[in-house]
Amino acid sequence: MITMCMGFGCNSCGITGCRIIDSPRERLIAILTNNFVPCNGRFPFLITIATIFIAGTINGIGASIISTIAVIFVIIFGVIMTLIVSKILSKTILKGMPSSFVLELPPYRKPQFLKVLVRSIFDKTIFILGRAIAVSLPAGIVIWLFANIGIQGESLLTIVANFLEPLANIMGLDGYILTAFILGIPANEIVLPIILMCYMQGTSLINMEDTFAIGEILKQNGWTILTAINVMLFTICHFPCATTLLTIKKETGSWKWTAISFLIPTVCGIVFCMLTTLIYNVLVL
Repeated sequence: MITMCMGFGCNSCGITGCRIIDSPRERLIAILTNNFVPCNGRFPFLITIATIFIAGTINGIGASIISTIAVIFVIIFGVIMTLIVSKILSKTILKGMPSSFVLELPPYRKPQFLKVLVRSIFDKTIFILGRAIAVSLPAGIVIWLFANIGIQGESLLTIVANFLEPLANIMGLDGYILTAFILGIPANEIVLPIILMCYMQGTSLINMEDTFAIGEILKQNGWTILTAINVMLFTICHFPCATTLLTIKKETGSWKWTAISFLIPTVCGIVFCMLTTLIYNVLVL
């Protein structure tokens, strides 16, 4: 539970925090399911979508309340998914006897604030930031190339989006949204700027702070309440960011478990989006 809560700040830190779990089996389960907890990078995207498409349908003071409830519901959904997937893993590929957890209070000592500060900065902050920079720099180059290199008048971004369009339509999304999630693997914060860049046919990331303007762009490109719901679901249930994946590789020492940690939330996200789209089409259409 402690490591899951750490994931609300950063999934990489949450996975590093799994070191406190003595059982290797339970530590691995915690690592594989930590990504279902939305990190700080996903909250702005969730809040923006909820504000535009859920609060935007209601007038008055109740709009902000409904928007807040929607985001809280999505967070609870992620926590529930963590518990369900953990249970499934413990009964299938990671079977074993549950271990007991004994919390022993350490002897009281005078706090060494300087030592704690230095060790936390060098052991955690700089370590995670170093990995983020190592991933973000080449990823930024790739995004720029996709947006600026074209074949027969179409950018690579559009070509990839058209290729993903059939799968995206089944999920209640579009090709540009899926492309943005894929290119946004360095950091969840850049998914929305990539979506805006795609829709506006830009050649660099677009960062807008005007929620109303963002909503108009999304609506003009076919977004509906169904699209918003599926995007929020897929934001919770999709592959970890690259920094988190590298952390998983270091903590587990295995590319196999890193790949599994990539596939589990992604498959869940695809399935849930398909089910939501199917139910919506049956009930509404």
